[in-house]
Amino acid sequence: MFERFASASRNAVTLAMDEARLRGDRRIGTDHLLLGALHDPDISGILGVSVTTARATTDALDKRALLAIGVDTGDVAFPTPPGTNKRAPFTSGSRSVMQRMLAHTTAEKARQITPQHLLLALLERQRPDPAAVLLDELAIDRADVERKLKERGPAAA
Repeated sequence: MFERFASASRNAVTLAMDEARLRGDRRIGTDHLLLGALHDPDISGILGVSVTTARATTDALDKRALLAIGVDTGDVAFPTPPGTNKRAPFTSGSRSVMQRMLAHTTAEKARQITPQHLLLALLERQRPDPAAVLLDELAIDRADVERKLKERGPAAA
């Protein structure tokens, strides 16, 4: 399937891997795919959110989750974990997003999987999926984003 990825889509997935590594996560989740996609100025523009804002929101969600189990991190910043050469696996949710990207590409009769296909697949996720929680926390109007994407027509590679 990866041979059908447009270079911008491959870049988004690579950046998702980097985002997972920077956060110290052992697996690449749908939230990492969303952060990776937000590096693309087109995707960031459609959503009206920068990757910096999304990262800060993710940090706030993490702190809130820790507080819910009685761990107060206060204003302590989480250190960047040391790098590793080991490639993190994708979560089942991320693998499902990849399958949906291919389904959107096939439905459009497009040759390549584009970042817009990634965005469409992420918009389909429902809570408690991490990408869905992040999209909700960022106040993304999914119907509006889908409308904007449809107005653009088939995703270009």
